[in-house]
Order: sequence, then C-alpha cells, then structure tokens
Amino acid sequence: MSTKYPPLPKALPLPVLRELAAAVGEANVVWRPQDLLVYEYDATIGRAMPSVVVLPASAEEVAACVRVAGRHGLPVVPRGAGTGLSGGALAVHGGVVVSTMRMNRILEVNAEERFAVVEPGLVNLRLTEAAARHGLFYAPDPSSQKACTIGGNVAENSGGPHCLALGTTTNHVLGLECVLADGAIVRLGGWGVERPGYDLTGLVVGSEGTLCIVTKVCVRLLPVPEAVTTLLAVFDTIDQATEVVSEVIASGLLPAALEMIDKYVIRAVEPVLHIGFPLDAEAVLLIEVDGLREAVDEDARVAEAICREHGAREVRAAERPEERARLWQGRKESIGALGRLAPNYYILDGVVPRSKLPEVLRRVYEVSERYGFLCANVFHAGDGNLHPNLMFDEREPGATERVLECGGEILRLCVEAGGAISGEHGVGHEKRDYMRWIYGEDDLSAMELLKEVFGATDRFNPCKILPTGHGCGETQQSTIERLGPGAWV
Repeated sequence: MSTKYPPLPKALPLPVLRELAAAVGEANVVWRPQDLLVYEYDATIGRAMPSVVVLPASAEEVAACVRVAGRHGLPVVPRGAGTGLSGGALAVHGGVVVSTMRMNRILEVNAEERFAVVEPGLVNLRLTEAAARHGLFYAPDPSSQKACTIGGNVAENSGGPHCLALGTTTNHVLGLECVLADGAIVRLGGWGVERPGYDLTGLVVGSEGTLCIVTKVCVRLLPVPEAVTTLLAVFDTIDQATEVVSEVIASGLLPAALEMIDKYVIRAVEPVLHIGFPLDAEAVLLIEVDGLREAVDEDARVAEAICREHGAREVRAAERPEERARLWQGRKESIGALGRLAPNYYILDGVVPRSKLPEVLRRVYEVSERYGFLCANVFHAGDGNLHPNLMFDEREPGATERVLECGGEILRLCVEAGGAISGEHGVGHEKRDYMRWIYGEDDLSAMELLKEVFGATDRFNPCKILPTGHGCGETQQSTIERLGPGAWV
C-alpha cells in the first residue's frame, strides 16, 4: 500500500451541488476545500480528499444522494465516525462521501425479545448504555467503542475484546435496511428474529460499503452475566504469556476475553493512567470469565493455576465493577497512549493460529527491529488476532514507505503461519492487494460478481477489499511487489 492516491477530480459543478442540497439541505452539504480536510483521513495513515460530503438524516435522503451520484457517474463512499483502520472510508477517487453521523438514533430496544434497532451513526457505547438499563448488553465492543459507530462496525465486521466467546459483529446482526446503488431501499434478514432464505445480511456485514449503504441495523442483545471476574497476570517473558493463551483454551476454558499487552504498551499506559501494570513486566494478560457465580469462581481458579504453572509472577483478581473498569481502561485506551512513544503509529491486524503465537510474535519483533521501528503489541490473544503497532515519524524522509513495507512483511508472516490478513479492521484500501495471498483468481472473481448482483459495480466505495476494479491497479506502488516475486500466490 502507498499513501499516494490518484489526482482529485475537479470541483463538482454547481448543479450537482444544488441537487445534493435539494436532497439533504444546503447546511448538510460540505464542499469547501478547507471543510473537506477533516474527511481526508480515517484512523490509518492513508489520505484522500473527497469531492463533496453529504450528511443525510434518513434512508430516503441517503437514497436521493445515491441517485444524484449515479446520474453524474460519481463514486459513492459511505463513512461513519472515521475510526476505521484500513482506509475503508477514504474517497480514493474523490466523489460523494455519504456520512451517516446524523443518523444516530436508537429506534427500539425490545427487552422481551432481546433485540434493538438502531441507525448506523449511533456510537457503539450508546447502545451498550441503553441495553444495560434492561439488564442486557451488545457483545461487539471494539477498543474505539466510545467513538466508533454501529454502521462502521457492520461494514468492517468489527470485533473487540469480548468477541472471543461470543463472536464478532456478524454473529449479532439479525437484519439490515440498506440503500442499493440505484437508490432502492431494501430490508435484509429478519427484524428481531432470524428468517429462512439466503443470508444476504451475512453478505453485507463485512462488505465495507462496496455493496450498499446500511441505514438501519437490527442487533441481537444478550443478558448481562450474573458474575464477572477479571484476572491480571504478570509475566517476565513474552513466551510465558503467549504459551498461557493456548493452554487456557486447550484446557476447555473459553474466557469472555483474553488480551495481551506487551512491555512497550505498559510503559506508555501506566505513567498516564496508573492502572497497576508493573513497569518491569515483559507482558501482562487480561483474562475475563463470566457466567453463573459458581462457574466463574471455578473458571477463575483454573485460569490462575495455568498462569502460575507457566511462570506468572503475579495474578490479581478484580471482581468489583470499578476494579474491572480500571483494568479495561488500560486496555482500551492503550492505543491513544502510544503517542508518548512516537508521533505516528501504524497499526496492523493479522491473525495467526493460537499455537503459533510465540513463534510469530518473536518474528514480528525481529522484522520491526530490522526495519528500525519500535513495535508495541496489544491484541486479542485468545483468538490469535495480532495488533502490532509500528512507531514512526512521518516527517522523517522515507519513514512512511518503510513502515508500509515492514507492515506488509509482518502480514506475510501471519499468512505463512496459517493465518489471515485481517481479524476485525477489514481489508479496505490498505490490504486489498494482499487478498491474492489467501485467495485464488476464481475466488476473487466470484466475489467481484457480488458487486454486479447488488448493482454496485465499481462506483460504490471503489478500490476497496478486492485487488481488481477499474482504475485501481495503477493507483499505488504495491507493497507486495516490493516484497519480491514470491509475494504473489
């Protein structure tokens, strides 16, 4: 991947802007260059400026904007809060960015049937807070939970620390309302219940805005467990911590969460938040178990015993909500704390089999050191979802190019270990070329056909997910090519 994108199209003609203003109101059309700057980014390191941003307030307004874009042959790029980590919300060919941030209501919470219907611009945490008033919760909880939106979570099939036992977003979405490329508004899946037929909902979850724009989401809610205990286990070596991960799962115990934080993240977080992470530790694990009180007590004893058998020098248990909240604050705010280590970071999202964690993590550190980057690791260890953070300074000549090369090599390690290039951040523009590492041409062609079935072709979020598409092949200097002839498989 490169951060260089094709030249922007010229400013949109005034009649186009007027048509968009007629659809959503003049105040909800952003077109001045200085105002568009904030839409140039998502949370990765790529940049691309849209031609115009619209902020609709309903599915009908979204449909009207899509029809305007269609009449004028303009790309359409859905966008939520812009917290995505794969360039999925970047307008790499300009066009119309459709921001869902005004569509942020909770439309229904049905406690009896345990589902909720929300708009895509709703911040994830707001749904959690609303469900809690009914003794329920929504399981997917990304670390950006305070900022990311449900629509963005659906687009990327987001995960989170508590998805180990309960599954990612796709396991908790029952139905969707969507706007198709021709402006039609359709409903997929069930509304409160699962229904027979093709799983079109499953197709849209994780499609990253390439098939349609989601305008309503029906999600499954779960009862809050009777008891919860969070363990903090402290280790003097990385290998001890990673070996515990496989041993815990092999024992038959499936925690609600199993997270690892390495020494670099500890040294960034602890001086600021004072969580209680020992500054001299090489790694800590957060292991959370929940369920019935009797089962939780026994599961916590099993997890603690495994940690001590593998050399944990300390294991603490947090049972009170405020104690657990402090530990999770240290995990969920860790990425923000990395600003103490370097001006920029590049976060990766590879997946490896749990049994390969010790070996792959050692090689991750080796590769990053060879490129001259400090690598801070904080990740969902229980499902082998690595998040290496490569620390760098984009003002240093050549640093951005080198960090992208380094990231490509690390993701290649994950694939060679039997893993994948993404666990929850999506493919987006950032990793689309890497899809050939894990899929053959027939597989990719079948996926490409889905866009035609939905009528989206290359206009809906172009140059995302698939390494094909008109005008995408020459838009970037591929990291894969720089990795050598063996990179394409």
